[in-house]
Amino acid sequence: MEKEKALPTRQQVPDQFKWKLEDIYRSDGDWEKDYQEAPKLVEQLSGLKGKLQEKALNLFKALQLQDQIGQIMEKLFTYARMRRDEDNTNATYQALTDRAVALNTQIASATSFLTPEILAIPEEVLKRFQQEEQGLNVYRFFLDDLKRQKAHVLSEGEEIILAQAGEISQAPGQIFTMLNNADLTFPTIKDEEGKEIEITHGRFSRLMESRDRRVRKDTFHGLYSSYKKLENTLASTLNSVVKRDIFFARVRKFPSALEGSLFGDNVPVQVYDNLIRTVRAQNSAMHRYVRLRKKLLDLDQLHMYDIYAPMVRDVEWKVPYADSVEMVKKALAPLGADYERVLADGFQQGWIDVYENKGKTSGAYSWGPFGTHPYVLLNYQDQLNDVFTLAHEMGHAMHSYYSHKEQPYIYSQYTIFVAEVASTVNETLLTNYLLDKEQDRAKRMYLINHYLEQFRGTVFRQTMFAEFEKAIHGKIEAGEALTLQALKEIYHKLNVDYYGPDMIVDEDIDIEWARIPHFYNNFYVYKYATGFSAATALVQKIQSEGQPAVDRYLTFLKSGGSDYPLELLKKAGVDMTSPQPIEQALTVFNKLLDEMETLTAG
Repeated sequence: MEKEKALPTRQQVPDQFKWKLEDIYRSDGDWEKDYQEAPKLVEQLSGLKGKLQEKALNLFKALQLQDQIGQIMEKLFTYARMRRDEDNTNATYQALTDRAVALNTQIASATSFLTPEILAIPEEVLKRFQQEEQGLNVYRFFLDDLKRQKAHVLSEGEEIILAQAGEISQAPGQIFTMLNNADLTFPTIKDEEGKEIEITHGRFSRLMESRDRRVRKDTFHGLYSSYKKLENTLASTLNSVVKRDIFFARVRKFPSALEGSLFGDNVPVQVYDNLIRTVRAQNSAMHRYVRLRKKLLDLDQLHMYDIYAPMVRDVEWKVPYADSVEMVKKALAPLGADYERVLADGFQQGWIDVYENKGKTSGAYSWGPFGTHPYVLLNYQDQLNDVFTLAHEMGHAMHSYYSHKEQPYIYSQYTIFVAEVASTVNETLLTNYLLDKEQDRAKRMYLINHYLEQFRGTVFRQTMFAEFEKAIHGKIEAGEALTLQALKEIYHKLNVDYYGPDMIVDEDIDIEWARIPHFYNNFYVYKYATGFSAATALVQKIQSEGQPAVDRYLTFLKSGGSDYPLELLKKAGVDMTSPQPIEQALTVFNKLLDEMETLTAG
C-alpha cells in the first residue's frame, strides 16, 4: 500500500495558495498598537456614562465610539484567530487570540451601560435629538429597534438579576457539551478491512457513509448504545434548557418561548409555522426520495443507518483547484459583470487559504473584519465536494464584501436568518451549471444526488428538528411533564412521519435528540430551512427574470443588517411570511427527483 503523503508545513505551502492577512495588519506590531488604543477609546466612552440624556451630541459621540471600538476589536480578534488557524501549534497567535478574548470581555463589561441608558431616554427627547444632530440619522434603524425592544426590557434592578443569572442559564448547554465531548466514550467496531476502529464524533459521518452495510449498522447501534447509557441524564439536561427558555420568555413578557426567540429578528410565528406546515404537506416528496434510496441501494428493507450511504456508486470526480476556480466563475456568471469582477479579484488577491497544512484548522469558513476584504479558509482536496464548498464560502464572502462596502459599520453584519442565503444561491447556481453541461448519466446522477442530499439535510431534517423543538417547549408550557419516554415518543413519531413507510425507523433513532447540540440554542435550526428555501426561490427568479432579479439580489447583498431580515428578503423578491418560497423549493426538489427516477430506470 502506498504510503500517505505527509502534510506540508505552513512554510512549504506556496504563497499563491495562502490568504494575505497582511491586508488586516501589516505586522504583529500594528496589531499591538490597536490593542493599546482600544482601552483609550473605552475610557472616552465611559466618560459619557450618565450624560447621554443631556444633549444630542453626547449620544452621537457615544454611538460613534461604540462603532470605533467594535471595529478595532473585530480586527484584533479576526487577525489573531485567523493567524492561529493557519497553524494551531503557533504559540504566538494562541497568545494573541487569548489576549483579544480577554480584552473583549473587559470592554463588554465597561460599555454595558450604553443600551440601558439609551432606553431610559424619553421618546420625545430622542426624537428631538435626532432632529438636532444630523449624525444620528445613520443610527435611526438601530435606535428604532432598541425602542421596539423596550416593552421587554425590565427595570434596572431586574435586568441586573437576569444578567447575573445568565451564567447559570448556560449550565444545561455546558453540561451537555462536557458529556458529549469529554465524558461520553463510544465502542470499537471493525471497519471494512476488519480492523478495530473506535467510533468518535469525527469518524461517525465517514463510517455512516461506508459502502459496507455491516459497518454502518455497527456504527449506528454502537453510537446510540453510548447515549442510551446516559439517556436519563441527557433527558434532564434537555428538559432544563427548555425550562430555561420558557422562564426567560415569561420574565420578558412574551406569550411563548418561540415568540421570545423570534423577536430578535422581528420574525412572526407564522414564518415558523408556515415552514412546518408546508414541508409536512409535501412529505410525500421525502417518502419518494426514501423509496428511491431503497431501490438504488438494492435493499429489501431500508434502515436509519442506510440514510447516508452513497446512492450513486463508482463516480470518481477529481477537480484540481485551478479548474474549480474557473468552474465557479462560469457558474456564477448569471449574477452579472460586477459580481464576476469582484469574484475574480477574490480569487487573485489573497482572499483564500486553499490547502491543508500541518496544524491548520480543519473544515471551511468565510470571515474577515470590516474595512478589509473578506477571507475564506479551505482545506481543498481536489474532490467535487470541495468545488461546492468553494462556491458556498465565496457566497458568504461576497455577501460580506458588498455589505461592508455599502453599509456603515453598525449595519455591516447580516443576521443568521439570512446568512445561508448567498452561500446556497451559489451552490444552486453551480449545480444548475454542471447539470446543464453534463451528459454522462452517472455524473448527472451524482450531481442530483448531491443536491437531493443537501435538500434532505437542510430542509426536511431541519424542519423536523424545528417541529420537535416546538413540541417539547409546548408540552412544558401546557403544564405537562417532559419525561424521557415523552421525548422518545415525540421524536420517533416525527421520524415515521417525515421518512415514510419505506423506512424502518429503528428504535435507536428515538434517542438521536440527545446528541444534537443545536437544541441547546433554542429555535435556531429553522433558519437553515428557510434560508435554503429563500435561496432556491431567488435562483429561480434570477434564471427566469434575468437582470431585474439580479439587481434585486445584489441590493439584498449590499443591505447587510440595515433592516429586518424578512424585509431584506422581500426587497430581493422573496416573501418568507408566505409559504410560496418553500413550495417553490419543494417543486425544484420534486423535479430533480423525477429526473433521478428516470435516470435510475434507464
